[in-house]
Amino acid sequence: MKKILSVLMKILTMFGTILTVFLMVLASMIYFSIQWMFDTWNNLTMDELVFHLKAPLEGTNDGMIKEYMSRCLAPAMLILIVAVILFIAWRKKRIYYIFMSIALVAALSVTAVSVRGAWGKLDTGSYMEAKGTYSTFIDDNYVNPTDVTLKFPDEKRNLVYIFLESMEMTYADVESGGAFKKNVIPELTRLAEENEDFSGETDGLNGGYVMPGATWTIGAMFAQTSGLPLNISISRNSMDTQESFFSGVVTLGDILEEAGYSQTLMIGSEATFGGRKLYFTEHGEYDILDYDYAIDESMIPADYRVWWGYEDQKLFKFAKERIMELAQSEEPFNFTVLTVDTHFEDGYLCDICRDSFLGDQYANVMACSSRQVSEFVKWIQQQDFYENTTIVLVGDHLTMDSNFCEDVDEEYMRRVYTSYINPAVEVEVQEKRIYTTFDIFPTTLAALGVDIEGERLALGTNLFSSAQTFTERFGIETESKEIEKKSGMLEKLADLDENAQELLIREGKVPKAVVKVEEYGTEGLPVRVSEFEYIPKGVAKVWLAVWMNEDQSDLQWIKMQIQEDNSYYTAIDMLLFGDKAGEYNIHAYVIDGAGEQYQVGTAIGLVN
Repeated sequence: MKKILSVLMKILTMFGTILTVFLMVLASMIYFSIQWMFDTWNNLTMDELVFHLKAPLEGTNDGMIKEYMSRCLAPAMLILIVAVILFIAWRKKRIYYIFMSIALVAALSVTAVSVRGAWGKLDTGSYMEAKGTYSTFIDDNYVNPTDVTLKFPDEKRNLVYIFLESMEMTYADVESGGAFKKNVIPELTRLAEENEDFSGETDGLNGGYVMPGATWTIGAMFAQTSGLPLNISISRNSMDTQESFFSGVVTLGDILEEAGYSQTLMIGSEATFGGRKLYFTEHGEYDILDYDYAIDESMIPADYRVWWGYEDQKLFKFAKERIMELAQSEEPFNFTVLTVDTHFEDGYLCDICRDSFLGDQYANVMACSSRQVSEFVKWIQQQDFYENTTIVLVGDHLTMDSNFCEDVDEEYMRRVYTSYINPAVEVEVQEKRIYTTFDIFPTTLAALGVDIEGERLALGTNLFSSAQTFTERFGIETESKEIEKKSGMLEKLADLDENAQELLIREGKVPKAVVKVEEYGTEGLPVRVSEFEYIPKGVAKVWLAVWMNEDQSDLQWIKMQIQEDNSYYTAIDMLLFGDKAGEYNIHAYVIDGAGEQYQVGTAIGLVN
């Protein structure tokens, strides 16, 4: 009996030691990871954290990965080594159990305190409540453009619309309304001051607040051209897995297409990413001139690739060439551009960037972008077509860079950069407007001289008018909280296919099953398919594709029969293949309740 108790004690001690060491390492990883997370992403929200967790390497450079390893992984490994050494050194001493108890309690306490602190700081409770709660805010306030009379001027104006990647008014100096000691974007600051940013008679820049559903590139582009948040039940950048992109929504592109505009989207990365190509082709039939187009048209060498595709220096060069072609047409044009050099992390430092900020790469990239955009605007202003052209400059969203805004006062309200140049209308009131990027949608049309019945489209308000924006009416916090919640109308408009095969594959939900080949016998070659997973509409039929020849010239399709245990079974008649001995390729396919076909598994059948 003593022997048994002794063995049990050893087993329990070993288990307790392993559990304690595991919890110590886990607690340290959680603690250091949370500290690193809040240091890396200033003013982090739960919405942004979910985005980073779903796409942890998107825009992440080697430096950030190395920093995580040094600040989180290395200390955890050090704690592991120290714990193992102490347990070995004290294995026959009474202090062994005292240390185990203290370490276990400490590990659980650190984990609980760290998680609770992060939960509170991220306001996770409110986030979870919002994600599970429906609001009628969008449904009640949405103004469908199809119900609004839009009157274009007799001579339609051209539009040059530039989405400025991660560009905030924050980067200007404090005296100009920004939050930096030294102005990082002086040229853009001057453009906003000399033109229209809806700051009224007040000093300093004014920009748009970014609402939930508009905090990343395709979400921002959608918000500014449709007046709606891209609140979707699938991952942020997974709209490219869908067959349509909010087909029931009327957007800026739809309106300009109907008005006879020629429309072009030029970007230096692949337009397919995030569903951008789908959105702009479905809503406005834009000509897509992206990185792939540049390769196909020999605008850049076939093997050329920097950063996300090609740099903005080339983008503006190509843009000038394209605009000159568009200007020769009798049709009015909408030329839309998206910059990319200023994308996080740290941006792309091209060969014309200066070291104006003493090694601060992101500041130098922002300053370089400011100069390039300003030069591009000046070039447009020198062209004959400028007199009848409106230029819109808007930051797509706030930067996600890890430390660029770490010194910005938390009380400072960060907003995207905004400037309307050469609009066809003047503001009706000289007051500083409080607005979001939803308001950009009707405001852009008004800047083209379009008369908008009621001054509202979607969730946006024409900022040139005296009409009150929803932000001015409800307040930024109320609007943000309501937008974050679910909307029945928005879900209907989205019409998402959450069972799209490409989406399931991307999410790791690959349709699969176990394909088991039994020993060849008198009935034939027995095959059983079972344990089906991720079949969107349920298993309706199962077929086997069977062949022996490399060119599949002897391919046979064999239907399987469902069994009482919901598996599918068949015995392959080898006479179909001339009763040849050897290895047979067997691929199992499922047809679901919607008639979609999925390959779920493969096996090799051996016939002697």
